[in-house]
Formats: sequence, C-alpha cells, structure tokens
Amino acid sequence: MPKVLITGTSSGFGLITAVELARQGWTVIATMRDLAKRGQLDRALQSAGLTANVTIAQLDVTDPQSMDHILADLDLEKRGLDAVVHNAGVAVGGAFEDLDEEGPRRVMDVNYFGVLALTKRLLPIFRAQRHGRIVIISSESAFAGQPGNSPYCASKWAVEGWAESLAYEVEHFGIEIILIEPGAYPTNIWESSPRILPKDSAYLPLMRHLEVTVEAYVAKVARDPADVGRVVAKALAARRPRFRYAVGSTAKFLHFTRGKLPSTAVRKLLGRFLRLDRVRW
Repeated sequence: MPKVLITGTSSGFGLITAVELARQGWTVIATMRDLAKRGQLDRALQSAGLTANVTIAQLDVTDPQSMDHILADLDLEKRGLDAVVHNAGVAVGGAFEDLDEEGPRRVMDVNYFGVLALTKRLLPIFRAQRHGRIVIISSESAFAGQPGNSPYCASKWAVEGWAESLAYEVEHFGIEIILIEPGAYPTNIWESSPRILPKDSAYLPLMRHLEVTVEAYVAKVARDPADVGRVVAKALAARRPRFRYAVGSTAKFLHFTRGKLPSTAVRKLLGRFLRLDRVRW
C-alpha cells in the first residue's frame, strides 16, 4: 500500500484527509503537535473501521528535533514514503498595526518555514526512490490580499512562490508538487485562531464590520470540508496531477482572475463583496 505522512491531523482538513486516504487504501502516518488532541481523529477512524491503516504520531513542524525524531522512529529512509501532505496551519486575525511581532512570526513559522523544514528532510527519501508527491494545503488567500488577515495571506503567498520554484529543481527526480487551494470552509483554524481587536484600535470599525460580514458569508456559502479531502485523494491518485487545485466557488473565481485583472480592480471587487463602503469610520 502507498504511504503518506500528513501534518496537522487533530482537526479540520488534516483529519478529514487522513480518514479519506485511509479509506482509499493508503497507509497513513497522521501527525499532530499535541497528541492530547487526538480524540476526534481516533473516533473518526474507529467509526469508519480504519484504525489499522493509520499510525498517529507526534510532530511539531517548528521543532527540528521533533521532525528528526519522527523520521528516525518510523525509519522512513529505509521503509520509504510516497507522499507528504503539508496541512498544519495557524492564523491570527486583526489589523496589522494592532498585531504584536510574535503573531505574524508564529504564522510564518508554521505555515511557511515548517513546510520548508519538513520537505527538506523528506527530499533525500524521495530522490533516492525517484518518486514522491509533496501536497501543500494552501488557500484562496494566496490569490489576493484580505483585510484583517495579512499574516495568513503572506504565508500562503510565500509558500506558493517557494513551491513554484522548487518544482523546477525536483522534477528530474520524479518528485511532483501539488497545491490544494480551498476557499471558504468551516474548519477549526478560524475558531482556534486569536483575533486581536483592542478597544482603542483605530481600525475598530473595519474589524467589527469584517467579523459580521465574513462570518455571515462563510455560514451562507461554506460547503462540506470533506471536499478538500476528496480533492487531495484525487490528486494523489492521478497519473499526472495538476500543479494547482482550487476547491470551492470563491477559490475558483479568484484562481480565474489571478493575473487577468489588475490588483486595484481585484481590490475594488473584494471591497464591494465585503461591503467595505458601509464601514462607519
């Protein structure tokens, strides 16, 4: 059976993807930073009768020792690995001026530098076996800026630029890179992410407006997050996978407009969509 390592599987897309790939016959190494949060995944696997297909292990993508330990503990250099799904991610909401330095650094450490660090450790394995697929759960946030979400957008823009560049370097070794770009889906990342909103913030009217507008939009149009797990499985099963898979209506729209419209036009469209003209400063 093919083997895949997935990060951030305690909830959200990571959990869904672990269950979906196990269902489709993959041997899954489901990792998470805090094993105390494995309960939801355990229950999902037990309900589906898939516990035998999945190994749950601790992995913190911001901790070099944690990454080295899992490679050694699972003996991946000898036993091989067919794919990795980079899903671990964090966010912090708020106007940029209101954020301290630690919040954006944490977002970049997990969403960007964590992907680079783990990939660098896995590339020798993929090169030696002359195949491997690197799947990155990106976001529609990589297509256009979003008010109140600048660190997250920056991390996704960064990881996509890195992925485009790395693809040139590794294709000779049979290594393929795949970007999965979901739109609005109800996952735990937004519930668990801090929202910085000081009472004396100069941006308070805008942030209050976005809280209401964005939450109403997500509640209205968000689809089943299982869509993302199915797209990951489809990409991994494809003989010749695409480089990008936009998932969801808004992601597909932004994917279509990318490079076709000036940034100012996209910003005006997004401003109208978010009804920013109704903000009372």
